[in-house]
Amino acid sequence: MDAMSAPADEHTGTFAVPVIDITPYTRNGTAAERAVVATMIDDAAGTVGFMQIVGHQIPSAVIDEFTAVLDDFFALSLDQKKSYRTPPQINRGYAPPKSESLSLSLGVESATRMNDFFEAFNIGAEAADYPGVDLPDDHYAANTWPAVDHFQAAVSAYFAEARRVAHTLTRIFADALDLPPDFFDGYTDHSLDVLRMNNYALPPGEIELDGELTGMGEHTDYGIVTVLWADQVRGLQVLDHHGTWHDVTPEDGALLINLGDLMARWTNERWMSTLHRVKPPVVDGTVERRRSAAFFHDGNIDATIATLPSCVGAGSRYSPITVGEHIGAKLAGSRAGQSNPYARRERDRVRQAMRRGIGQQ
Repeated sequence: MDAMSAPADEHTGTFAVPVIDITPYTRNGTAAERAVVATMIDDAAGTVGFMQIVGHQIPSAVIDEFTAVLDDFFALSLDQKKSYRTPPQINRGYAPPKSESLSLSLGVESATRMNDFFEAFNIGAEAADYPGVDLPDDHYAANTWPAVDHFQAAVSAYFAEARRVAHTLTRIFADALDLPPDFFDGYTDHSLDVLRMNNYALPPGEIELDGELTGMGEHTDYGIVTVLWADQVRGLQVLDHHGTWHDVTPEDGALLINLGDLMARWTNERWMSTLHRVKPPVVDGTVERRRSAAFFHDGNIDATIATLPSCVGAGSRYSPITVGEHIGAKLAGSRAGQSNPYARRERDRVRQAMRRGIGQQ
């Protein structure tokens, strides 16, 4: 299996995010070929919580058109972009710099400042996408589309491709966990999916650059799986088992994949929902621009997530919770600064990492 490695660390040795070719699942591979891929996914999910995938079959033209309109939108003036803001409880539209603190999604009380300087634009699955299903308008809200040429068409095309990749991954997850092939279908047939397009850049003079500059605070992703397209620009950092942060950048043509909290709950932490953050590089006194687009495949809002019987072992670390309860608490933390009552284990991991970091200085 090919892999790329982040820099070696004296405390942990070499940290690596594996590169996995999922072509056997996108091009009708044999059962044996698929079994090899599922084993690789199982290993990566249990040791790193992050992986890179190639063979995803998203056409380069779709990505090129998508990133072009993303650039066009973020090039608008701040006032123009702010006209597309929505209330905090609606996970749609524009989020300006320093309007969120993702560390608060973990319930880390010390993270009281809204210091995440990324700006973002969100779209997601609408209630109209699932006719015949009674869904809450706030979670399945209608999208806000900016007046940017080809934006809606290009973003919608990429959204559809990312959703396809996410469903392919859950099919692989089922094989890796020895579950029926369609196990996740009943949890995702009206999935709460969101695409967040991020831009890490600041106009000159807007902020004093120092060692505390945070592009996106430490957090775990909320749902089942995240499909991330990102520039090959340093900034994304992943936390290892020893509390050390490592830089991760995608290889040519690869998508970064990480697991969310719901998958960690399902598997009783056999698989990891890995803490990560963005610390954008400062080059010659300015922030080097970095773009990313995260497709969050979060599952049906009314689905109850309980530990898989095969993963209970000596006992479950988590009580059952609905997708809606979990996602709602995470968003209330990051967007409205409310304490998250369900994030005890994630919060403890952040605090332990902070303590280890102080001890290593």
